[in-house]
Amino acid sequence: MRLDDQEESGNVEDRRGGGFGIGGGGLGIGTIAVALVASYFFGIDPTVLLGLASNFQASTPPPASSRKPPAGDEMARFVSKILASTEMTWGEVFREAGARYQEPKLVLFSGVTPTACGTGQSAMGPFYCPADQKVYIDLSFYRDLKERFHAPGEFAQAYVIAHEVGHHVQNLLGISDKVRQAQQSAGRAKANALSVRLELQADCFAGVWGYRADAARKIIEPGEIEQALTAASAIGDDRLQQQSQGRIVPESFTHGTSEQRVRWFKRGLETGDMRRCDTFKAAAL
Repeated sequence: MRLDDQEESGNVEDRRGGGFGIGGGGLGIGTIAVALVASYFFGIDPTVLLGLASNFQASTPPPASSRKPPAGDEMARFVSKILASTEMTWGEVFREAGARYQEPKLVLFSGVTPTACGTGQSAMGPFYCPADQKVYIDLSFYRDLKERFHAPGEFAQAYVIAHEVGHHVQNLLGISDKVRQAQQSAGRAKANALSVRLELQADCFAGVWGYRADAARKIIEPGEIEQALTAASAIGDDRLQQQSQGRIVPESFTHGTSEQRVRWFKRGLETGDMRRCDTFKAAAL
């Protein structure tokens, strides 16, 4: 991707590193020293204290002064530039509609991290938390995208960020709340079907970003669109279920089939019109 002239976003929090990894969290040397002192003087099992500290840390969001990614971290800089590009695109879309776009934060983490939606884990893949309006990603997912899902390339990586930002747009527009309310009174199959429509719309919104960002700055190089389409196809419910359990259970889909994800991403990418992304009124997905 052509991003040399793209500035970086100021909305990136870097929570990676920061201490010894104990119990999935990062406990500092001071915490460990206190536990050992308590063990010596009071006869308290240090593993109990460390466990309590770890649980407290996992449930307590980090301070607002979370550090920025180091200047030499190329992958973090790439993600920051993509986030900045989405900020420019959606800022323009919202201004055209007479509204103001509220930019999300993007959190880089390793392993686990506290969120307003519960404990975030790398195994979950990238995700968006509407309660704190933050996108969370462990950059090791990009290695999985390349090696496990066979979807390499920068535009494939950018699509992942743009999809999660698409969920942020849905949250700002009140779409996510309406879906959650409808899901509460629906059976499992109906709730899953609503989730599929929500995810496919986020794919379409990612395509809208790609169209408008490229129109404004010519960021997509030849062959890169196919990279993103490969990524969208690789994480379809049908393909993932076939790989993991050897069979496909359509009523359990929550994100859509490979074909559906590609179709809706392409719709946004070819039109740049978010009005064409109304998956909830579509008779067929």
